[in-house]
Amino acid sequence: MEPVTAGAADGGRRGWRAAAQDALYGPGGFYHGPGEGPAGHFRTSVHASPLFAGAVARLLCRVDEALGRPAVLDFVDMAAGRGELVTGVLAALPADVAPRVRAYAVELAGRPAGLDHRIEWRAEPPERITGLLFANEWLDNVPVDVAEVDPSGVPRLVLVREDGAERLGEPVAGAEAEWLARWWPLRAEEGLRAEIGLPRDRAWASAVGALARGLAVAVDYAHTATARPPFGTLTAFREGRETTPVPDGTCDITAHVALDACAAACALPGTRLLSQRDALHTLGISGARPPLALASTDPAGYVRALACAGEAAELTAPGGLGDFGWLVQPVGTADVRDLFVDVADDEEH
Repeated sequence: MEPVTAGAADGGRRGWRAAAQDALYGPGGFYHGPGEGPAGHFRTSVHASPLFAGAVARLLCRVDEALGRPAVLDFVDMAAGRGELVTGVLAALPADVAPRVRAYAVELAGRPAGLDHRIEWRAEPPERITGLLFANEWLDNVPVDVAEVDPSGVPRLVLVREDGAERLGEPVAGAEAEWLARWWPLRAEEGLRAEIGLPRDRAWASAVGALARGLAVAVDYAHTATARPPFGTLTAFREGRETTPVPDGTCDITAHVALDACAAACALPGTRLLSQRDALHTLGISGARPPLALASTDPAGYVRALACAGEAAELTAPGGLGDFGWLVQPVGTADVRDLFVDVADDEEH
């Protein structure tokens, strides 16, 4: 790919961050479109099974206990889509917790018709949160610029037109270059690519900054410094299929998240990075098949338990949803290890 020199015409191209921002969130963008929303284009853990919302509800209850059962317990669902997760969490809460929960859905799209009246719909998180801030597949949709190594071994910004055609622009400089050097250093090998995650670090730090006491969790496609993909992860989804990313508003544009960089952006004691498989196992989702003997004593119960096990297996599957990363950061509360305990230990207490 030939670079565009300073002052040269770029043919309507701009960096991927600006292009994706308009394509996703601008007037007529993907997230402002009508219909069923993101669920019509890709499958998240929330859509895969109500077990996921149940696990998040269990985590909220553990946070509640760690906070001493406050009079008001906040649950903030970042990138709420059509409110599927927050609705499921409210439905799964026990009767002694639900009345104290103040639920927020943070989403740029308009409030869906018929949403539970207890849910406050907002474009930004509340200024002060006591409880659980949960961001499921939010950060992967925070747009980022893309860098690519040119024939001379120099990382340059990738410029893109609305039809997806790319060219190389100016060399990466400033804070973006510093981020690459620290978190995703590129060898001087033509064609290597990286997504510059600085806007995600800032977005996460801002969201966590609103947490007065409680727990912040980011769940996403992720990688860490020991295993960055050599050609980046920029991609798109349309109508349930992965497709070529084109910033024209017709598809979801996404890239995996450097969760280790996000963690360092708001370094907090007790921060942990977990796989979704490990996190959900400690929240009561194992995917274990029910005992075969149940088929004889309670056939209907066995069928229900088998279906539940299948859903749990999907949520925790290696090579799939189970490999998602969970960035977990406590603020003024118990150590994360006290919140993500083995189910057996949890039941003993």
